[in-house]
Amino acid sequence: MSHQYYGNQGYPPPQGPPPGQSPYPPQQGQYGGPPPGQYGAPQGGYPPPPGAPPYGHPPAGQYGAPQQQPYGGAPQHGGYGAPPGGPPPGSYGQPPAGAGFPAQPSPGYGQIPSIDCSYQANEARAAMKGFGTDEKRLIAALVPLDPIQALNVNGFFKKNLRRDLEKDIKDETSGYFEEGLLAIARGPLESDAYNLEIAIKGLGTKESVLNDVVLGRSNADLNAIKQAYTKVTKGRNLEADVKGDLSLKTERLFTMVLAARRNEESAPVIPQQIDQDVQELYRATEGQRGADQITVCSIFSSRSDGQLRAISQGYKQKYHRSLEEVIKKEFSGHMEDALLFMLNAASDRAKHDADLLEATMKGMGTKDSLLVQRLVRIHWDKQRMAQAKAAYKHFYKQDLARRVEGETSGDFKKLVVALVNSA
Repeated sequence: MSHQYYGNQGYPPPQGPPPGQSPYPPQQGQYGGPPPGQYGAPQGGYPPPPGAPPYGHPPAGQYGAPQQQPYGGAPQHGGYGAPPGGPPPGSYGQPPAGAGFPAQPSPGYGQIPSIDCSYQANEARAAMKGFGTDEKRLIAALVPLDPIQALNVNGFFKKNLRRDLEKDIKDETSGYFEEGLLAIARGPLESDAYNLEIAIKGLGTKESVLNDVVLGRSNADLNAIKQAYTKVTKGRNLEADVKGDLSLKTERLFTMVLAARRNEESAPVIPQQIDQDVQELYRATEGQRGADQITVCSIFSSRSDGQLRAISQGYKQKYHRSLEEVIKKEFSGHMEDALLFMLNAASDRAKHDADLLEATMKGMGTKDSLLVQRLVRIHWDKQRMAQAKAAYKHFYKQDLARRVEGETSGDFKKLVVALVNSA
C-alpha cells in the first residue's frame, strides 16, 4: 500500500502551512491540506478571527483524527489514536483561555478494557511451544496487536495459560529480536517505563531514549509514565532520577517537562499571547548576548503543540529566521537536541518520525536498539506509521521497509520489516 505524504499533517494532524502554500497538494479523496477557514494557520501563523472555527480544528473526516472532535481531544506525540469515550463535540463549549481541557490518556496509558484475545495469545504460545520457535508465526501473532490487545494477550498468558509471556519470549528469543518482541508484549506504557529505567541507570543517561519517551507527550501520558516508572523500578521517582542524572540547565528543562503542566491541545491559540512568546524568545536568544535558557525552556515546556507551531510561524514572519536556526545557533549538546525535538515534533510529526528513524540507520553501523524502540512506538498507531512511511519516502526518496531491511538481518530483520508494514 502506498501512502501519500502531505507535509506537516502527520498523525495527529497538526496545523499545516498557510492554505495554498503546502508543497504537497492533496489529491481528491485522500488526506490533504485544511480547507480555508478550518484547521491550519492562516497567513502569518495566527489563529482565525473570532467566529471562525478554532485554530487547529480539523475538518470532518480528517485523516488521523476523530471526526468532529476538537483538536487536542486525541493525545499528541506518542499517542496512539483517539481514546474511546471522549467528550462529545461541543459538550463543554468553548475552552477557557489558558491550559485547555485535559486530554484523555492514549490507549494503553489509562484504563485497560478486558477484551477476548485468546486467539492471538494461543497463536503466540503455539509459536514458542515445543522444540524450537516458529519466529514467523510469533511475529504474525504479536506485531498486529494494538495496545489494548497486547495487554490482554499478556493477561491471558498469566490467567489462562499460567505462563509469563515476557519470560517465554526471553527464553525462546535473543538479541534485538527479543528486545522488540518484549516491547510489544509489555505494551506502550510499561515499555516506556522500562526504556527509561535502562536509559537512566548505569554510566551516563542515554539522552535519545529520554527524549523519545518524555518530550512532546500529553500531560495524561506523562503522569501515567511517572507512575509506571515507579512501579517498574520498585519505588523510584522518575523526576528525582532524571534530576540526579542530568546536568545544569538541561536538568531544569526536564524538571519543567515532567511536571506535566503543558497547555492542553484544546487550549486556544491567542494571537496576542503568541506574539508575546515570540518577542520573549527573541529577547532570550538573539536579542542579547548569551541565551536566557530558562525563559526558552519555560515556553517550550508549557505550550501546546498548536501553540508551538504558531510561535514557530510567528517567529519566522517577524524576524525572517526560523526558530530552528535560532535554537541551533544559541544552544548545544543535549539542550539543543531536546529543544529541537520538541519543536520538530510539534511542527511536523510525520517528518519528525521519519527523521528519527533515519538517524538510527545513517552513518557507520545501525543503532538497532533505538531503531526497534522507535518502530514499536510508532507502530502502535497504524495511521501514524503510514504517515511516517509517506514522509520517509518524500524526504529520503526511498521505501522505509527496504531501508530497514538493508540495515538488519535474520529474525530481527523480519520483525522490523513487519513493524513497518503493519500500516
